[in-house]
This record gives sequence, structure tokens and C-alpha cells, in this order.
Amino acid sequence: MAIEKIINCGETLALVTGNEKIRTNVQSALELAMSVKYSIDTNKIVIHKKVIAEDFFILGTGLAGEILQKFINYDVKAAIYGDYSRYTNKPLKDFIYESNQGKDVFFVPTKEEAFSKLLSV
Repeated sequence: MAIEKIINCGETLALVTGNEKIRTNVQSALELAMSVKYSIDTNKIVIHKKVIAEDFFILGTGLAGEILQKFINYDVKAAIYGDYSRYTNKPLKDFIYESNQGKDVFFVPTKEEAFSKLLSV
């Protein structure tokens, strides 16, 4: 996993990419958020979907809700970009839709849209 500092429109964002998966637990997600906050000095994280373990997208585990709640509690804004078309599960689609209506976490198809969403909050 790589974390890159990006300056866009005068604002600092962290871009998380790579082939290594983020461990699927609340603690590792919180460590990522705090690492970005303190080493890159931003609370805005753009994450490529491929670095997130699939368990995150199984809502029955409660993992997505717990992780995103931690992000919100610690004032971390996140945009996760990638292809969501293969997910047909209505609860997950509703979860993504509701998240995208807020101002803290976004699920978008492209990195450019992820930057745009975070720059507007």
C-alpha cells in the first residue's frame, strides 16, 4: 500500500493505492486515518477500492459502518473510488447512495471524481 501526498487546488489530500489490501478491521483503518492525518497533515483521504478487502462490502459484518463511523468521529473525510457495478445487493447499494448524499464518505467511480468530492467539503 502506498500513501501519496497530493496538492490539488491548494488543498492537501492523501491518495492510497497499491496492490496490498488494507487489513479489514477497525483498528487498521483507524491507524491509516491517523497516519494520514499526522504524516501528511490532512483529513481527506482518496482510497482506491482495490486496496480495501472485500469483507468491507459485506454489510452483514458491520465492518463498513464501524470503520466509517470512526472516520467521522475523527473528522476524516474519505472518497473510495472504483467499479461498484458488480454489487447488486440492495442494502449495499442503499448504503453507498446514502453515504454519497452526506459530506464525510463518498463511493465514486473515478479518482478525479474522488478528488472533486473531497475538495467540495
